[in-house]
Amino acid sequence: MVLLVSPAKDRHVAVTRLAQARRPFLTAEWRHLVMLNYEVERAVLRPLVPAGTALDLWQDRALVSVVGFKFLSTRVLGVAVPFHRDFEEVNLRFYVRHDVPGAEARRGVVFVRELVPRAAIANLARLAYNEPYRAVPMRSVVPAGRVDTPGRLTYEWRTGGAWQSLAATATGAPAVPEPGSENAFITEHHWGYTRQRDGSTVEYEVTNPVWRVGRGSGSRRRRGRAVRPGVRPCPRATIGLGSDRRRLTGRRLSAPSGGLT
Repeated sequence: MVLLVSPAKDRHVAVTRLAQARRPFLTAEWRHLVMLNYEVERAVLRPLVPAGTALDLWQDRALVSVVGFKFLSTRVLGVAVPFHRDFEEVNLRFYVRHDVPGAEARRGVVFVRELVPRAAIANLARLAYNEPYRAVPMRSVVPAGRVDTPGRLTYEWRTGGAWQSLAATATGAPAVPEPGSENAFITEHHWGYTRQRDGSTVEYEVTNPVWRVGRGSGSRRRRGRAVRPGVRPCPRATIGLGSDRRRLTGRRLSAPSGGLT
């Protein structure tokens, strides 16, 4: 497990010229992250890879992450929506890359499912990006403010009449992850890719400071369901305090590039 920490002084994020030229769709703080990382067979993910991207592998292994965190001070197109600024999210994601001719490959994430407790947020995300959002009852136990040692973090959501949970406990001093490590891999994907209804792909950029990481332990409780074939049942866990993030307005990929791995 790792602890992600962003220095308090990193309130404002330095962005590229491309980022500065595009209007942020969403700005928010991502805080108190819990991430459980699983190794999966590539065949499980291949049908979900958006056009123009390919699976991004760590040491020739495909990973998925179950992630819980708090959205704080959320603004959509610069507007703070009453009763929709602070809320939980839990999502299931995997990792891809988009090869850009003459430039460094863009490493990003694809969401399989995103859960939030606000129907308006879920509806807007589906309409704007065709993201797989669903509104469900949710609750969490996290620190009230920013802390370097958050202790136990717990996220719960209710589906099918039962509460599911994601939890982790932070231990160890935070530090920048080692280059090439699994911790570096899961925290260095700054793009998002979403398959659209017509089969095309929308790409968007997410900017944030470099995170520091520390170790810990975590668990995932899923009642009444077996682990899907091809998914290893023993995860590696990450937790963190997070940072400010900006999600920039998306664009459609002009043509597919790369391919399935």
